[in-house]
Amino acid sequence: MNNQVLLSLTEKYGSPLYVYDADKITSQYNRLIDAFSSVNSLKLNYAVKANSNISILKLFKKLNSGIDTVSIQEVQLGLKAGFNPEDIIFTPNGVSLHEIETAAQLGVQINIDNLSILEQFGNHFPTIPVCVRINPHIMAGGNSKISVGHIDSKFGISIHQAPHIMRVVENTAMQINGIHMHTGSDILDIDTFLRATEILFNTAKEFKNLDFIDLGSGFKVPYKEGDISTNIEELGEKLSVEFNEFCKDYGKELTLMFEPGKFLVSEAGSFLAHVNVVKQTTSTVFASVDSGFNHLARPMMYDSYHHIHNISNPNGRERYYSVVGYICETDTFGSNRRISEISEGDVLCFNNAGAYCFSMSSNYNSRFKPAEVLFYNGNDYLIRKQETFDDLLHNQIAVDLE
Repeated sequence: MNNQVLLSLTEKYGSPLYVYDADKITSQYNRLIDAFSSVNSLKLNYAVKANSNISILKLFKKLNSGIDTVSIQEVQLGLKAGFNPEDIIFTPNGVSLHEIETAAQLGVQINIDNLSILEQFGNHFPTIPVCVRINPHIMAGGNSKISVGHIDSKFGISIHQAPHIMRVVENTAMQINGIHMHTGSDILDIDTFLRATEILFNTAKEFKNLDFIDLGSGFKVPYKEGDISTNIEELGEKLSVEFNEFCKDYGKELTLMFEPGKFLVSEAGSFLAHVNVVKQTTSTVFASVDSGFNHLARPMMYDSYHHIHNISNPNGRERYYSVVGYICETDTFGSNRRISEISEGDVLCFNNAGAYCFSMSSNYNSRFKPAEVLFYNGNDYLIRKQETFDDLLHNQIAVDLE
């Protein structure tokens, strides 16, 4: 979407504002499909936690995607969006057996990542097929905050505990129909990822009635010019050969699954905010916008980079600014960024705002959550209204203390 379209959307819906480009989501989805076209059976399960707006889920339903969920609420959102239970995989972490039982009763694919719950579930529901999440102890991502395959991770059952898994399966006579791993986000080294898949394939050989192998995701997208990203085409070419060879040795055609989130929606999102104040100090020029980490937490939580540009003055003389928010905390979106000259009232655009942005927003400082817009087939659709003061009070109970 060009600057004029984005500016017109802020005039129509106000700011701050999230905007998602359906064409970009679709092209990323098709890019993954094409990269693994030589695999006989491929299924993509969109990771709902990246962006859980129900209209985004409906778009993925239209694309014939499944969904990956991590909470019973995400499961319910998927069902509400029209997904069939068999197209939903439930991959929670640290939840109660009751929540997993509730998901199982809804008919979705269960994925269990610890021995205790695996044994309890197997004793109660031995006939319900279960996927097992393995921790391969390989850190495929570069940031320890978003890598989950390392040895100290809370996610998955250690590869070294595979004999314990087999003992539970034998004792409960439960059915294991899938093996899963997720090494973390921002995968740069394809060979490291392939080593992790080799470990998973070796483990999968121990299970005789698998239907699928789920290799998670974590594919890196570019966040700035010249940024390194996962070479999906190269990965697809190399991994497809290995997977097809594994299926041949296994004696059965399995489904290869992935659970992409950021890869599918990150680049499709733009976050738009008006500049409230331009403040010159002795050493820094601050551009303070009508937002903060209540709306976009990733730069403060993960040191994530979001390219920021001034769509009100895209060709202006570049100056250095620190872009900050209006929250009563240090909420710096970017320090000493070269941006076209900013004036109060200008609209700044934050790129890569489609994943883990609105979904991590809050009402901190009693601020309203922003609106969301989906741009689809040349038309803009409001898919979430901006909150009002009544929304802040909706679940509160004003107790009479007299």
